[in-house]
Amino acid sequence: MSDELAVRKHGMKSKSIKSIIRRKIDSWLETIEDKKLRDKVSKGVIITGGSIASMLLGEEVNDFDIYFRNHDTTLAVAHYYLGKFVSRKSNGIKAPLKVRDEDGRVKIVVQSAGVVSEEGTDKPYQYFEGQPDESAAAYVGDVLSDPAQIEDTYQEITELSEGTVDTKKGKETYRPVFMTTNAITLSGKIQLILRFYGEPDEIHENYDFSHCTNYWKSWDSELVLRPAALEALLSKELHYIGSKYPVCSLVRLRKFIERGWRVNAGQIVKMAMQVSQLDLTNFKVLEDQLIGVDTAYFVQLIERMKEKDPEKVDAAYLIEVIDRIF
Repeated sequence: MSDELAVRKHGMKSKSIKSIIRRKIDSWLETIEDKKLRDKVSKGVIITGGSIASMLLGEEVNDFDIYFRNHDTTLAVAHYYLGKFVSRKSNGIKAPLKVRDEDGRVKIVVQSAGVVSEEGTDKPYQYFEGQPDESAAAYVGDVLSDPAQIEDTYQEITELSEGTVDTKKGKETYRPVFMTTNAITLSGKIQLILRFYGEPDEIHENYDFSHCTNYWKSWDSELVLRPAALEALLSKELHYIGSKYPVCSLVRLRKFIERGWRVNAGQIVKMAMQVSQLDLTNFKVLEDQLIGVDTAYFVQLIERMKEKDPEKVDAAYLIEVIDRIF
């Protein structure tokens, strides 16, 4: 079966998906005021992950995950949007923020949970890491969607595939709404990933399931559909390809199963084998393993581990803390 036929069976052609992504990226690039940065970014954007999978399945896109081709672009983007975030007069930041570049890794450091106010709103905003775990999911869902500024993404997909989108209608603002160590979330359903960068194959070394490995490149507007990814999408069966973050993969299983995906026992055993090689009682190891999971759900666990004497952190202690938190 050809790639194009596989896509058609899911109700959306690759040509339509490329048009949607190109339009999304172009509308975002228009909002970058620094021309040198805009030119640099335009030549080095990679979109991969769940957004392409959702479009192939004809489902609503939650957000577009944007990766960058090199370290310099990633670092420049982090500085640019941190500056935008801090400079907003209404933000009233109460915790220091800075971009840290260590051993080739770019991350945003929040010294402590600060409180700011979003521009144009009267409700307080907390950094994502500072959100209480019981309210994090609802808060994120509320902040990501800005009905006064953006069209519903699913409707946009439908209209664009039918050629009926008015490109002058309601431009997105793409303002930074919150930041984590590893990513910057913009209004307009865009996530700028800082944790990883490089060519698509390098980025996918950190991915866990094959259906998320299709990708689009800004420098030639090419959409690459991998046969293994299309096969997984057609069957809606999770295939674990191995990851540096197997704990994250285990947590992500819940989301996919709730959406009707299947997973066989062999895939879970593969994850368990990789998890067994980790020392999760080591704070640094556990924190690193949870980077792909919503940090707000685990902030209490991480804080408890920081406060505890490392010599006294063992599996029994972690189990007790997890049970109390959840």
